[in-house]
Amino acid sequence: MTSLRSVLSSRPDAAQNGATGVEPAIAADIARFVAIRRDFHRHPELAFKERRTAARIAELLGEWGYEVTQGLAETGVVGTLRRGNGFRALALRADIDALPIREATDKPYASEREGVMHACGHDGHTTILLAAAYHLARSDKINGTLHLIFQPAEEIGAGANRLISEGLFNRFPADAIFGLHNWPGVPTGHFGFIDGPAMASVDQAIVRITGKGGHGAAPHETVDPVVAAAHAITALQSIVSRNVDPLDTGVVTVGAIHGGSASNVIPEWVDLKITTRSFRPEVRRLLAQRVPAVIRAQAESLGASADVDYKLGFPSVINAQNETNFLRQVALDTFGEEQVLADFRPRTASEDFSFFLDVLPGSFFFVGNGDGAPLHSPAYDFNDAILAPAATFWVRIAERFLS
Repeated sequence: MTSLRSVLSSRPDAAQNGATGVEPAIAADIARFVAIRRDFHRHPELAFKERRTAARIAELLGEWGYEVTQGLAETGVVGTLRRGNGFRALALRADIDALPIREATDKPYASEREGVMHACGHDGHTTILLAAAYHLARSDKINGTLHLIFQPAEEIGAGANRLISEGLFNRFPADAIFGLHNWPGVPTGHFGFIDGPAMASVDQAIVRITGKGGHGAAPHETVDPVVAAAHAITALQSIVSRNVDPLDTGVVTVGAIHGGSASNVIPEWVDLKITTRSFRPEVRRLLAQRVPAVIRAQAESLGASADVDYKLGFPSVINAQNETNFLRQVALDTFGEEQVLADFRPRTASEDFSFFLDVLPGSFFFVGNGDGAPLHSPAYDFNDAILAPAATFWVRIAERFLS
């Protein structure tokens, strides 16, 4: 099998092949894809309900000559392009689902579905890959097999794992897989690459601390779960400061606390919702052990009890070194050093692309979305200016990998 090292060593010189920026054919046709992106944005769909989105993706891929497979993980779509006699296969992934958020942008293409919004840019990710697909279908530089994976249900962390469990890579085998995400606050159209851990794992703890309720005027006759919860919340931060290696990263966040209904009544129970995040598997295991232990110990020390349901979400995104070096070099050849960020740091947000990287070598990279509201904000707005450079990059990746 041809290695990535040999592909890199045989790459054409950027100055000779003119790969200094956006592909002219993509730039000339980009207005069409801006319209497609905004249509997706007006009609967002939640996880496993992306039927309109999937139908439109399948329709376009079919028009362009791709072998189209629908119905994977309910609403997933795979477009396959085979060219020449090359034996290498590449998978590129875009996520297609939206979020249960009420849009607050007042854009002319704002969501027409109340309480549902593309607040993470998946409409943009989908369109970027479609724009690349259109150009690649007309490229004479592909020698091998290209699988374009349009994945449902990324936002709930269920789509990737379900695709894999339904035999995605048995039906569509690949030598590597790549994915991207736009990132607000990063200069428009600039690219960030990370070797090793790139995004955090995410797990959740659902907690009920139970005491003995009573009158607020007679606390000595009760076991106050509010006080126990307060002690537990404070003690949880000692896990990161005293159990996690200072050179590692761990996050423990109590995002919700509910209990009681009146100022003069001590309730029977208090509920907590907690998220934990980390980059290294060892830290993830530590958090999974220490968070329940600390909560139970704090509750019991005050006479209360704690029920902790610790739910594993998905692991950290860990990029393979060779594949990341490949992406970085293609970006340098295509756009030059000025658009490749030299020191792009890992993100503590999470992505279920991690499940794909457990199966195949690959890498997950970032494209600057420019200034603006953060991801998952009602005011978030995908920057259409990144469609052309990101689509160009997908094209160059596929052409280089399948050369």
